[in-house]
Amino acid sequence: MGHVNLPPSKRNPRQWRILDLVSAAFFALVFIFFLMVFTPLGDSLAASGRQTLLMSASDPKQRHRLVAAIELGQQRIIEACPADAVDHMPCEDPRRNSQLSREMNYYRERHCPPPEDTPLCLIPPPSGYKISVQWPECLYKIWHSNMPHNKIADRKGHQGWMKLEGPHFIFPGGGTMFPDGAVQYIEKLSQYIPINSGVLRTALDMGCGVASFGGFLLAQNILTMSFAPRDSHKSQIQFALERGIPAFSAMLGTRRLPFPAFGFDLVHCSRCLIPFTAYNATYFIEVDRLLRPGGYLVISGPPVQWPKQDKEWSDLQGVARALCYELIAVDGNTVIWKKPVEDTCLPNNNEFGLESCVDSDDPSSAWYFKLKKCVSRRSSIKGEYGIGTIPKWPERLTAPSPRSTHLKNGADVYEADTKRWVRRVAYYKNSLHVKLGTPAIRNVMDMNAFFGGFAAALISDSVWVMNVVPSRKPSTLDVIFDRGLIGVYHDWCEPFSTYPRTYDLIHVSSIESLLKDQASGKTRCNLVDLMVEMDRILRPEGTVVIRDTPEVIERVARVASAVRWRPTIHDKEPESHSREKILVATKTFWKL
Repeated sequence: MGHVNLPPSKRNPRQWRILDLVSAAFFALVFIFFLMVFTPLGDSLAASGRQTLLMSASDPKQRHRLVAAIELGQQRIIEACPADAVDHMPCEDPRRNSQLSREMNYYRERHCPPPEDTPLCLIPPPSGYKISVQWPECLYKIWHSNMPHNKIADRKGHQGWMKLEGPHFIFPGGGTMFPDGAVQYIEKLSQYIPINSGVLRTALDMGCGVASFGGFLLAQNILTMSFAPRDSHKSQIQFALERGIPAFSAMLGTRRLPFPAFGFDLVHCSRCLIPFTAYNATYFIEVDRLLRPGGYLVISGPPVQWPKQDKEWSDLQGVARALCYELIAVDGNTVIWKKPVEDTCLPNNNEFGLESCVDSDDPSSAWYFKLKKCVSRRSSIKGEYGIGTIPKWPERLTAPSPRSTHLKNGADVYEADTKRWVRRVAYYKNSLHVKLGTPAIRNVMDMNAFFGGFAAALISDSVWVMNVVPSRKPSTLDVIFDRGLIGVYHDWCEPFSTYPRTYDLIHVSSIESLLKDQASGKTRCNLVDLMVEMDRILRPEGTVVIRDTPEVIERVARVASAVRWRPTIHDKEPESHSREKILVATKTFWKL
């Protein structure tokens, strides 16, 4: 039988359905194309897809393949993290840590996720980010768009913390206990403390707010480490660092703070609300561990002569008496004590049951080290490093530290290290044209500081240096503090406790040693993760200087391209006899 040609109206209804579906699909695809290209939804969907891709990169096998490909030199560019990660701090993530215990503020301490739970991606800058205001103008104003968090300005503006004016946050220099300004407050303290004589150099400001106290102490040649947790104020440490003030995110909770014993000449608390006498005075004991013999402790605000806190104030005075602290003054709601120079006090009969630690206790062990309820003995560390015996500033910068002699040939190594870094820094500036000594660089980090020679060689520049002593290397951080510099212990197989985009220059000598176990020589973590973390804390257009063997520098250069840096490799300085190359890289200013 032959085919019969039916008119369109007589066609099978099934044929119509097929044609309708094909036409609908065609027009739907055209509609989606225009939607993706010409509307913001396309960007949103792309970001969502990118986030899915990034989360999949946290799969251990996929992560391992990506890391291996980058280190082998395959052309890979690490993707950007989602836009909501602009302020991400891996070890101080409120969403993750809020599930932990509240006891002694454990949940506000460092709690780092394992690498396999962390997407391998680069933290983007916020929308509207600008290159930071340069020092010293940044002490008084910063770009609002770099950290558009208005909460502190709204809540604390009347106390002089900060306020929003046009495109800037303005910092008048006030604080809760010094609303008229830090300058007047420091002048008041100088009636009782030798602030401007060179006797005091290193200070610790606990619960620092936006760090105006430490910022204005710089004019007195006092270098202050300001710290606060990532709490309800959220961005206080981020504001401090954007202002060019030394600062660090930390919580005095269940562990020792990551500083050596007897390193700070002055410890300050202005309404820091630390319960010093709680848990058998555990927090006061930690302050005593940090405070140099003969140093000063200043507490302003509760409970000092504070309404309805008579018992707390009485207990605080009782602990100070039990430790034989000399009461210098009580001025309104501010109390000033001086720590005794010698171990002349404990053991004694006291209501808090305070006892001295055993001789075998190392008071400078402070990386993930639980707080102790015993008082660190000054005699546990040999040497003359108390206030009055240690040289005044600036002589103490180059004078041999009494604690450097605890290492084999320590005094000779210390002197050679100091001279070596003077030569190296001059080479960085004059031959490699690193912008040290210019307004472009204010916040500097040395990731493997040893005796702090790199920082000491920069002392004439308008910079401050965070000297990091790796926790598994010889404990030389006490020497760094003795010479009037500051720093912390850290393990570089974990993220650092700071916000993104907080350092202008990051320096590291022997980067591969940060990845290996010192005893066995086995690799503990990988170079890619370390350099992604360096990228997180480095500002756009910031500089990285890395020195190591030629083979390591070649690997570093491959990873540098993957994290979107512009690297160049240079020969070492002519006077050096080591087998090294130097990589200088610039972080590109990219945006989502």
